[in-house]
Amino acid sequence: MLKITAAEVNKLRQTTGAGMMDCKKALVEAEGDFEKAIEILRKKGQKVAANRADRESTEGAAIAKVNEAKTVGVAIVLGCETDFVGKNENFVKLANDFADLAFNYNTKEAFLAANFDGMTVAEKLIEQTGVIGEKLEINAFEKIEAPLVGSYIHAGNKIATLVGLSANVDGADVVAKDVAMQVAAMNPIALNEESVDASIIEKEIEIAKDQLRQEGKPEAMLDNIAKGKLNRFFKDNTLVNQEFIKDSKINVAAYVKSIGKDVTVVNFKRVTLG
Repeated sequence: MLKITAAEVNKLRQTTGAGMMDCKKALVEAEGDFEKAIEILRKKGQKVAANRADRESTEGAAIAKVNEAKTVGVAIVLGCETDFVGKNENFVKLANDFADLAFNYNTKEAFLAANFDGMTVAEKLIEQTGVIGEKLEINAFEKIEAPLVGSYIHAGNKIATLVGLSANVDGADVVAKDVAMQVAAMNPIALNEESVDASIIEKEIEIAKDQLRQEGKPEAMLDNIAKGKLNRFFKDNTLVNQEFIKDSKINVAAYVKSIGKDVTVVNFKRVTLG
């Protein structure tokens, strides 16, 4: 019988992340052939992935990162099935490694096809599904570019956000992070009034009119009153018009202008588990 050494098993573990016994069995089956053993473990991952294809990967880790120049930010969600796995140190490390790679790609599709330790990201997900025993997916992929990009990750890697500012001036780092925290906490649907989808505006106006009719308001007054309610909707749901969470006396736009009268928020992204 072929003798498999502990060093060989450990090398395969380091390469694949698979368990010790799985690595030993793969090496025995491969008759000591290291590359063949890796392939055996990958096929095991494919089988596990196929068996768990209908599972929901609603737990995991949301990660946001900014490049050294602070001009590009990425945010991803590596999803899994249970909170227990989502909090695992190795799982969170894998999510961070994926986020580091994500800087090089502009779409989720390109990212999934990217090389990661000799295999594609998609293949790595399948491999780790076999190792961990849970369905793994990239549930979100976002990237923004701006003169200054800030990020924020909510406690426990549940929510990750990115914010882009129009200028990199003194204090911009702090402001960008504060606004990224705002995005995490208040979940705006759009940057400003102009960014809200027309269908949403139409729906809100109709809802407001229906409420006013039920209150007995005259039909001739509905348009003006509904517009007032729509302004309230914009204040509550668009980022720059929201009350700033650290100072309710001003909105986010005014807070951003505190570091420069011409500085504005130009973009934001928010990813979350589920």
